[in-house]
Amino acid sequence: MKPTPHIVTIMTPLPHTIEAGRSIHEAKAIMDSEVIRHLPVTSEGRLVGMLSERDLKLAFAIAATGDAGEGLNVGDVCNLEAYVVEHNTPVDQVMMHMAENRLGSALVTRGGKLVGILTNTDVYRCYAELLKIAYPDA
Repeated sequence: MKPTPHIVTIMTPLPHTIEAGRSIHEAKAIMDSEVIRHLPVTSEGRLVGMLSERDLKLAFAIAATGDAGEGLNVGDVCNLEAYVVEHNTPVDQVMMHMAENRLGSALVTRGGKLVGILTNTDVYRCYAELLKIAYPDA
């Protein structure tokens, strides 16, 4: 039996990032222009969390209520406990963890440096390719 490939084989390499001190408006502009739903968050070049489209929607809802949301930045609303894996982690382990914990993404690092992101879209793409191989006549 072949060993399971590493996460680096199906991740999206070199994802866009945003600094924790940037505004939620800047984050939304990046996510809209790049058509992405997850944005890794850094502080002084160090990975600190993940901002999802859902986090942004909540932040804008809070901001719309008045003073409580005035001046929110990315660091105020991002998930500081994002799922982070090393580049050589087996794909099946990452997928199972994401499924069991209902996660939409995993940040992929190499020696502590961000090298990629795995999202549900990447997983779906991988699964579709495997189905084509398993059922070529379907």
